Amino acid sequence: MPPVSPMLAKAVGEIPPGMQYEAKWDGFRAIVFRDGDDIEIGSRTSKPLTRYFPELVAAFRTELPDRCVVDGEIVIAHDGRLYFEELLERIHPAASRVRTLAERTPASFIAFDLLALGPDELAELPLAERRTALLAALGRARPPVHVAPATTELDQARTWFAQFEGAGLDGVVAKPLDQPYRPGQRTMFKVKHQRTADCVLAGYREHKSGPVVGSLLLGLYDSTGRLQHVGVSASFPMARRRQLADELQPLRMTDLTGHPWAAWTDEAAQAGSRLPGAVSRWTGKKDLSWVPLRPERVCEVAYDHMEGTRFRHTTQFRRWRPDREPADCTYEQLEEPVSYDLGELLGP
Repeated sequence: MPPVSPMLAKAVGEIPPGMQYEAKWDGFRAIVFRDGDDIEIGSRTSKPLTRYFPELVAAFRTELPDRCVVDGEIVIAHDGRLYFEELLERIHPAASRVRTLAERTPASFIAFDLLALGPDELAELPLAERRTALLAALGRARPPVHVAPATTELDQARTWFAQFEGAGLDGVVAKPLDQPYRPGQRTMFKVKHQRTADCVLAGYREHKSGPVVGSLLLGLYDSTGRLQHVGVSASFPMARRRQLADELQPLRMTDLTGHPWAAWTDEAAQAGSRLPGAVSRWTGKKDLSWVPLRPERVCEVAYDHMEGTRFRHTTQFRRWRPDREPADCTYEQLEEPVSYDLGELLGP
């Protein structure tokens, strides 16, 4: 019975040997409960996602066993790749909007574990046995329900790691074959892509605890010469946050005149460029104000992959680059993954 917390993964630097390997899907983690016509979709935080994906609810009634609990990922895929931003649009309070998006950009469900089938709990079984049961129960499921491809061949996993990024996936997950399902525990392993980029520091947000640096606001110049807000770097010890506030004091601007993000409060400007402070369903009443800095300093950050024109996740600050000019911090420096058609992975 819901809620059930999904089993999680801890990050490692290399793909470990002797395990089952799957793609690391870039979507919403979901545990699906079916009992006849009753469907419940639980999120990673155990909050229900059911109302946001009516097309999947309908598919689960035809493609899943009559009574089951399935762990997987909700994704939106088209034109050969995943689109996480379109997935975010689904979390909307208006049912009419959700229905429209369900028709325009329907979601898919990638099943990768089976926790219960009929009257039987399977969580205490080793992964190898649960995988066999998953294939038997869902092997003939039709889109939008898919069973995640898996392999026990390390070389194949390395090939997938190199190929899948071109379809919007962000790495490989390794799972011990003899391991039972452990809700909420990080007993799997994830290997993600990591690259570096030189970015312009154009501002920062203060930490919730007070006037110290909470997150650095990063920018890259596009082909038209506009500085686009591409993400943040936010993981610093408190002592370093205080140090950064002092270090960046000489760059602070008393007003936004001349700053490339001066129009950040203008909705029309937000629609035409990537600027900090865009209001969304996720920000709510959160304070979006930030401290403008003269865009004169360059920092090197580590990132895993891009989502369109921004970093998909929070970046990791590496170092200052006094040998770099801000004007040279462009999108052209970013490594482009070789395109990979997601249809080759999931089939028709």
